[in-house]
Amino acid sequence: MARLPDFKAEAAGAQMALGEEGAHRLLDAGRAWDLAPTLASGGAVIFPHVKLDGCGHMVAAAVHACLDCGAERVLALGVLHALTEELEDARVRVAAGSDVTKEAAWGIQGPGLPGRQDWLAEFSLDNFLFLWRVAAEKRGGAAPELVLRYPYLAGGKPGILPGIEDLAGIARGAAVVATADPFHHGIGYGDPPEKVAGPDEHGLNLAQQSIREGLKLLHAGDFWGYNRHCVDAKSDARDTGQVLRYLLGPLDGRILDIVADDTSSAYGAPAPTWVAGALIELVVPPTG
Repeated sequence: MARLPDFKAEAAGAQMALGEEGAHRLLDAGRAWDLAPTLASGGAVIFPHVKLDGCGHMVAAAVHACLDCGAERVLALGVLHALTEELEDARVRVAAGSDVTKEAAWGIQGPGLPGRQDWLAEFSLDNFLFLWRVAAEKRGGAAPELVLRYPYLAGGKPGILPGIEDLAGIARGAAVVATADPFHHGIGYGDPPEKVAGPDEHGLNLAQQSIREGLKLLHAGDFWGYNRHCVDAKSDARDTGQVLRYLLGPLDGRILDIVADDTSSAYGAPAPTWVAGALIELVVPPTG
């Protein structure tokens, strides 16, 4: 397994460079969307975790939605990346159809939970937490309870994840958001050079098409099909997506905004090597 860039340190550096004034600018930009009604009515918001200067306004929109929706509790589902060889090997085995229940890393991690603590090295919710702290401090008063959870190896069977029923209890009556970068593309991610697209309009159109395909699979409850889709799309949403669908049921999704983040230098790979980060709204389908 190739050594991954230290995205956690990179995120911390970007937050420090931005400072409180810059954070307020991102929070102001996040007012472009009012997603509080979506959360209040049982829907969800998915936000990206690419570089803060590219996607911070989307993260800010999710923060505002959480703080404005009136919920007393917020559940934020984070991506647990395969940051070690052990985690990567387990993910590959499960994607190939092995018995997920035999994997030591199978389950849900997070603050206050016993067991594995791989989440301590994770960065996917760091920008959300940074903007949450700034926004909550500016508002004053008591912020909602914030619960962070990192599922790993849903494997097409989120309903049997250890701890899933406890998580369902946390989600009951809570506002639920998740992070994901649902499309990784290019030479650095193993795509053949003759088939890659750049981070331009054409590439972003491909990303949106892929994201919509994934949302359709989730809506249908095709968890294993969605797991396979995430492998093909190189989406890191395979666990958060499945758990979100299990907790909240079928939701109609739409992409509100999308950005491309060039990661070629981070991986020391030729361009094009990039990630699509998207702000996605998931709403309860109309009845009748």
